[in-house]
Amino acid sequence: MEDHSNSYGFFAAISRMRYIERWALMRNSRPENLCEHAMEVAMIAHALCIIGNRRFGKSLNADRAAVIGLYHDASEIITGDMPTPVKYYSEDIKSAYKQVERIAEIKLTGKLPSDMKDIYDGLFRYDDNGDDDEIYVRRLVKAADKISALIKCIEEKKSGNTEFLTAYDSTKKIIDDMSDELPEVKVFSEEFLPAYEQTLDELI
Repeated sequence: MEDHSNSYGFFAAISRMRYIERWALMRNSRPENLCEHAMEVAMIAHALCIIGNRRFGKSLNADRAAVIGLYHDASEIITGDMPTPVKYYSEDIKSAYKQVERIAEIKLTGKLPSDMKDIYDGLFRYDDNGDDDEIYVRRLVKAADKISALIKCIEEKKSGNTEFLTAYDSTKKIIDDMSDELPEVKVFSEEFLPAYEQTLDELI
């Protein structure tokens, strides 16, 4: 038997995001796993920062946004994907789930060597009293998370799955509300989201 006593399990655990399926309470025409979602959130968060920098004169760290996006739901490797209606049912449940998420994040970063742990803990940890640009970047990552959810709803609607109609309406409203404070979200919604309604032939 091989000796794994000196092995660190962080990246092996992270790679298991591919086995965590999202939208567990919904009938999906095509399942979506956490790894796919994380990649999409990273891509969109990066784009939102680029829009902020090029269109609105900001100096946001787009690369950091992308990396935060990659790991933003990593705790679900341990907790699983908690359905939104349950997660946000009450402030007590929301608060308790945040604590569970934090414990899961600590457990994950505990699987790193000491000279790397602080870097990855910094990706997971959110500090409301931190640097203004960092706080804004994390707001854009949250917006990217919602945009990714809306894209999933669009894809399910295109496949004829009416199961996602209510989710589409509620998620779109959240994004519309975000657009009032985050101009980057408004730009992405107006300039890039409509293309997700198109077929492959129309896109290329």
